[in-house]
Amino acid sequence: MTAQTILQVDKLSIALRLKGQGFPAVSNLSFSVERGEVFGLVGESGCGKSLCALTIAGLLRDPLHVTGGRIDFDGQDINRLSNRDMRRLRGNRVAMIFQEPMTSLNPLMTIGDQIGEMFELHENMSRRQARLKAVESLEQVQVPSPERRIRDYPHQLSGGMRQRVMIAIALACNPALLIADEPTTALDVTIQAEIVELILDLCKARGTAVLMISHDLGLVARICNRVAVMYAGSIVEERAASEVFVDPRHPYTQGLLASLPRLGRRLQEGRKPLMEIKGVVPALTERGPGCGFAPRCSKATDICWADMPAATALSGSGKIRCYHHG
Repeated sequence: MTAQTILQVDKLSIALRLKGQGFPAVSNLSFSVERGEVFGLVGESGCGKSLCALTIAGLLRDPLHVTGGRIDFDGQDINRLSNRDMRRLRGNRVAMIFQEPMTSLNPLMTIGDQIGEMFELHENMSRRQARLKAVESLEQVQVPSPERRIRDYPHQLSGGMRQRVMIAIALACNPALLIADEPTTALDVTIQAEIVELILDLCKARGTAVLMISHDLGLVARICNRVAVMYAGSIVEERAASEVFVDPRHPYTQGLLASLPRLGRRLQEGRKPLMEIKGVVPALTERGPGCGFAPRCSKATDICWADMPAATALSGSGKIRCYHHG
């Protein structure tokens, strides 16, 4: 772990305990996030992105459990922290924005109390001081009439306003790392870009690193420095964003990009249907010993079904898990 690395995930494995059996949900996951950078984690639903986020934030619960690996945050092994120490870290140095703010905010507490709670817990402020800071936080996330809004309850706000409140809570204590798990999924298309730009502007001003979890490849291509592509609980390709989207190497990454609609495609290629990756992500109980993508891959051979390929360094930068990436 270098001085510039804020988060180092090393061979993280997570399993689902079901009827006395353990089923691997995430296997040997390794990546790092540098201070101040925006790192993207992408893949289809069910590939393990959110499980990784919950584990980093110390929010993983039974029947899921960590079976191996290490998570270092700023030199600390998170897996070794007590629940009390993890609560001190979470919301203070590590913060998280969830997909659906309505289920993340407490419906019985006012907005002002929920933001102010962060300052009371982590900054030892009085209730009055925390309330003033709550107003200031709402101003920073561009909520109009913040003095009035702090008295509102979550159901009185629109989806976009609720997500702005979640951003205010997450960034209240100037965390070193922000985990954004599909932060625009529940929002109207018209305000998704506003929310993303707000997150990036505030994090850049504070020097906060961002782990952006998304299935929106266009968003990731636009805002991330580096990208890791996940499939069936493993990272199959990790490179600079500019390299991934210009010259994808893994068959899964190639399939994802080929399935995206593009302006002008009809003029270039004629009236053709969009490409598709046949099949679905395998269920936890159906994953075999080999590459998780083998059942859907046109390049798969016997070795792909038998053994998971090791992470191979690529020329330039990055790594890939594929026997046929050449």
